Amino acid sequence: MPITPDDKDWTWVLDRPCEQCGFDSGDYSKEDVGAQVRAGAHEWRSQLERDHVNIRPRDDKWSVLEYGCHVRDVFRVFDERVSLMQTRDNPTFANWDQDETAINGRYDLQDPAVVGPELVAAADVLAARLDSLTPQEWPRRGVRSNGSVFTIETISIYMLHDTIHHLSDVSEP
Repeated sequence: MPITPDDKDWTWVLDRPCEQCGFDSGDYSKEDVGAQVRAGAHEWRSQLERDHVNIRPRDDKWSVLEYGCHVRDVFRVFDERVSLMQTRDNPTFANWDQDETAINGRYDLQDPAVVGPELVAAADVLAARLDSLTPQEWPRRGVRSNGSVFTIETISIYMLHDTIHHLSDVSEP
């Protein structure tokens, strides 16, 4: 069975815990997101150093490598979004089709020895941006292409869930 594109709206993780991975947005403050991003990136790098990271555990689930590429790109995309929210009033974000990105970017063929350092570097850039935010910047708003409204604070915590959730995906047997 091929991987079914995920078209769910995961914004609910800002309001209630994720039963699949245990993430509870109430456990994270905006001041801690940068440190959490850095810590998670190092966990991801360790995951990408395992053996056989390019093999899918099931036909309907990404490999560790594919998830790692996705998380690297999550850090990059969300850094761009936070930057837009810092510099523009109420920007609307272009749709990001994550499944299309995985196919077009050939996540399955990338080198984990390259992806690991790229993921850590992208996390460091995003974390530095988050760490440098002023109290006046955290409530700045942006709108996702589907109409979901975020502040820099909520989009940062939303992004954090994605990266933590996928760590639980690759830790499953």
